Amino acid sequence: MKKHLVLGIFTAILIGGCATNPVTGKKNLNFVSNSELFPSSFQQYSTFIAENKVITGTADAKKVEAVGSRIKTAAEKYLTYLGQAQYLSDYRWEYKLVDNKEVNAWCMPGGKIVVYSGILPVTQDEAGLATVMGHEVSHALANHGAQRMSAAQLQQIGGAALGAATSGKSESTQQIFAQAYGLGSEVGVMLPFSRSNETEADKIGLTLMAIAGYNPNDAISFWTRMSAKSGAAGTPEFMSTHQSDASRIANLKALIPEAKATALKVGVIR
Repeated sequence: MKKHLVLGIFTAILIGGCATNPVTGKKNLNFVSNSELFPSSFQQYSTFIAENKVITGTADAKKVEAVGSRIKTAAEKYLTYLGQAQYLSDYRWEYKLVDNKEVNAWCMPGGKIVVYSGILPVTQDEAGLATVMGHEVSHALANHGAQRMSAAQLQQIGGAALGAATSGKSESTQQIFAQAYGLGSEVGVMLPFSRSNETEADKIGLTLMAIAGYNPNDAISFWTRMSAKSGAAGTPEFMSTHQSDASRIANLKALIPEAKATALKVGVIR
């Protein structure tokens, strides 16, 4: 009977923890609301910014801000098109260029975007940068981090204590957040997303890129350059947590027509 009770509690948590994402329209495991997630995100982001060298005033820094602003506006237009304009009301967008040789970039929940200077030689231009920033923003919009945090909660809880998933999560949010986002000793280094998450972020990212006024075909050029860098000098951090470059490029090519069509419906930023 105890076994059945625990199973029943676990099933109830899984059912109750499923939420529909307004961007993807899919139901996913998600115990973590934005009202709980964003304060943790903003705190972790502030700590990272305080402990790292932010580049300001340069042409590259201004380019990051310009592309970030266009991706933000594209996200707002897209969510409005989907009838979900209120979804971004609590976002606090920022776009920072950080002095770091790693080939990497990330977006924290709530719109906190960081681009490492090490990735700029690969992005090369605004379209390449829009590919990267659009993709990372898409992870946030699709709540991929929150889904990972929810999975971490289930791993931590275990057994009959599964009931704590709905009653005591606020006390453990900081710890779970740090684990889910790989923040502990290496702040800002994301743990791997699943292959399905990556494909989903690619699809949304291409759409945001197209709405922002960039040609989605340029995403292929960026990933081709990234693939060449991976082969020449080992796997960059930005690639190490992602699916193989060959399969990604093939998927992107198939997704480009839909991204362009959606952008035309939403309205392209000029």
